[in-house]
Amino acid sequence: MSDLKWTVLDSTYISNHQYFTARRDRCETPSGKIVPEYFVVELPPSVCVLPITQEGDVVMIRQYRHPLGEVILEIPGGFLDPGEDPGEAAKRELMEETGYAFDELIPLGKTAANPGVLNNYTYLYLATNGRRVQEQHLDPNEEIEIVRIPFKEVVEMVRQGKMVQSMHTNCVWLAMAHLGYLTFN
Repeated sequence: MSDLKWTVLDSTYISNHQYFTARRDRCETPSGKIVPEYFVVELPPSVCVLPITQEGDVVMIRQYRHPLGEVILEIPGGFLDPGEDPGEAAKRELMEETGYAFDELIPLGKTAANPGVLNNYTYLYLATNGRRVQEQHLDPNEEIEIVRIPFKEVVEMVRQGKMVQSMHTNCVWLAMAHLGYLTFN
């Protein structure tokens, strides 16, 4: 198999902000073709977690997502801090966004949301046997409502396309497979 990796000839940042970093690369392909402009959005790695309580409910969050202009239901998650382990980030995000602690955190894998434009991975987890232990500790720009939904209803939401955040949907599917709920008809 031939090497398909491109060589970056030069790179220019067009935005270098904490919440939006983007660059324009000039690249050369292995066949010698020059790609004069390839745009990359740089994001830190992220996590998302399907958190299930002791009673079998999923702890979801409802929040406004400005790029969509909608309030949507999601599972908890967020960006890793520099040098932070993904599992530790998952626990931190769960505690900050929901105030819940969980007995077990099971890694489900990692995905890349859009590797044609974005340079980060999202680490997916299943958390089980959760209970509320404290109040939320939200970031300054977060306004999050906690919603508990029975696991079977969350599965139905995913099957009906009512959960729109793609990384979160992937996390639910992988958790379903891990828990033995995923069947192929």
